[in-house]
Amino acid sequence: MQTDRLYYKDSHMREFDAQVLSCTPGKHGYDVVLDRTAFYPEGGGQPGDTGTLSGVRVTDTHECGGEIVHYCEAPLTPGAAVHGALDWERRFDLMQQHSGEHLLSGIVHRRFGYDNVGFHMGADWVTIDFSGVLTPEELRSVEQEANAAIWRDIPAEITHPDAETLKTIPYRSKKELTGDVRIVTFPGVDICACCGTHVTRTGEIGLVKIFSCEKFHEGVRLELLCGRRALEYLSAALDQNRRVSGQLSAKPLETAEAVRRALDELAQQKARAAALETRVFEAQAEGLRGRGNVLLFEDGLTPDALRRLGDAVMTRCGGRCAVFSGSDAEGYKYCVAEDGGDLRQLTKEMNAALHGRGGGKPFFVQGSVSASRREIEIFFETEDRK
Repeated sequence: MQTDRLYYKDSHMREFDAQVLSCTPGKHGYDVVLDRTAFYPEGGGQPGDTGTLSGVRVTDTHECGGEIVHYCEAPLTPGAAVHGALDWERRFDLMQQHSGEHLLSGIVHRRFGYDNVGFHMGADWVTIDFSGVLTPEELRSVEQEANAAIWRDIPAEITHPDAETLKTIPYRSKKELTGDVRIVTFPGVDICACCGTHVTRTGEIGLVKIFSCEKFHEGVRLELLCGRRALEYLSAALDQNRRVSGQLSAKPLETAEAVRRALDELAQQKARAAALETRVFEAQAEGLRGRGNVLLFEDGLTPDALRRLGDAVMTRCGGRCAVFSGSDAEGYKYCVAEDGGDLRQLTKEMNAALHGRGGGKPFFVQGSVSASRREIEIFFETEDRK
């Protein structure tokens, strides 16, 4: 017996009554089939619905062999009457995302001829893959047109045309279709073969916002959000921007320029600090001139500072210079240098003995070790006695 698909009769149906046809244990708890349901099964890029059946949790819904299977956390008695309730906020969110995707895909297809070749509704993001490349200016224009369609509050039209009529309809589809084909139309914007649930009017979508576009195969992948999801994300982003604008004493629409100025100032300060640090390293290296092999432990050095100190000492000490920075608890970064030397064998032995990793040129290596200061000292004392 085919389940009566109430979600096609009324996509806004939140609750319904039905009879249990079967209940069998399955991988996801209990597989329950009803004579009628408003739970949409996963398909067409849209996740399956969740909710309850007479208080029993429905964790997912799938279609198997023409039957709509509700994955339930507890068994239900075959023949029993049940009351179904959808997680409506979740379903409506999915309808907003799905219908918003149709608007964007229809506009892109009509204006640029690109196909929607991939669509995914995740818990956090919606992605659409298009078969061609879109410029930032084109994306802004597409987004504006999609939102204009939302503001016009266009009614959705659902039809099941016969085979002959279907041939005359310029609908979008990823594959050749036969049999009963369900066409979802937003007049003037999109015509698409689709099995999913949709809003009844575009105004219910509320908002479409594209957040990113990246190269994907021969085309692009968009990340977008619609409806409440888009509003919540934009509200959170605005809160973050307010905090940044307050910290930088900049207007909300001028934070990017304020951040650029702050980064420029930071870069200049870092350059001045590095120059002063290099002068200190040069003075420190002069004090080690002619000392031979040198082992140094310095606090708080970056890999670049390690390199500069190693360079300075290497050219003056007349031997091998090893500089370590870190702690016994967190490990040490290192730089080992020897003017005209070959440190490859030493580096191999050091990394093995001190649980390290790293490498570089024969005369200059950098890396890190997970060993104590005393273990490092013992290793180099042993090397110096060879």
